[in-house]
Amino acid sequence: MSRPPPDWLAAFIAAERLPPAFAETVERVWRPLAGRIAAAARGRGPGFVVGICGPQASGKSTATAVLARLLADHGLSAACLSIDDLYLTREERRRLAERTHPLFAVRGPPGTHDVDLGVRLMEALARPGAVALPRFDKAADTRRPEAEWDEVRAPVDVVLFEGWCVGARPQAPEALRRPVNALERERDPQGVWRAYANAQLEGPYRALFDRIGLLILLAPPGFETVLAWRREQERKLRERLAREGRDLALSMDDDQVAEFIAHYERLTRHILAEMPARADEVVRLDAERRPLSP
Repeated sequence: MSRPPPDWLAAFIAAERLPPAFAETVERVWRPLAGRIAAAARGRGPGFVVGICGPQASGKSTATAVLARLLADHGLSAACLSIDDLYLTREERRRLAERTHPLFAVRGPPGTHDVDLGVRLMEALARPGAVALPRFDKAADTRRPEAEWDEVRAPVDVVLFEGWCVGARPQAPEALRRPVNALERERDPQGVWRAYANAQLEGPYRALFDRIGLLILLAPPGFETVLAWRREQERKLRERLAREGRDLALSMDDDQVAEFIAHYERLTRHILAEMPARADEVVRLDAERRPLSP
């Protein structure tokens, strides 16, 4: 008979509406991984960056929150930072779209993040002082006011940096020539949008991703699974908006989700093909987002 989960984990499972079996996943997958992170972080100084990459709705934020709590059992402090919270504001993306390509009005691809902000935050998290971490409101599609940012005390031992393209590398130029879906074929026929995003990975994003000291990949069975996960995530957003009395138009229906995630398809497929060979840890997921046995 298995022992009951610790109080903090039982409370977390209830608050996040996770299945009871998640407690077993923590013991089997996340607790050993926290031990590896702790071993890697010791002796490296404050602000050791752990990159956690995974496609949309793969459970990155849940895993990150659990890892932060487990690192405390090792006597290490951790700050959680999502690349989503580095998105340019809606107005900034509008101006980017006018300068480069209309598709950059939609958040997601490299080029739609404030890379300099991310670098400054990582530097600040390694020094003494208070650090305000930005938060992005996906329903409003823009960054929250600074008064609503979360404040943490630095330095922290570990920065858990999660996101759908964290640690991604650019594609070879010849790989950009053929569209991967209707969105690219019809709205980026000359490849301007995808070439610009790829150049961002080759250039500015390296200053952010080169700070990663240990890279973890959450790998689903394939890109097709991600669409179902993202639709489920958006349905939960609609439920939350309804509970809060907010406009349901701030969320997307299933067709809108399919169009939205098409912006992520090229790089997601590239990551799933290329990153497993170089990631420090690969956590393979089944279609229900359950980590498979190591």
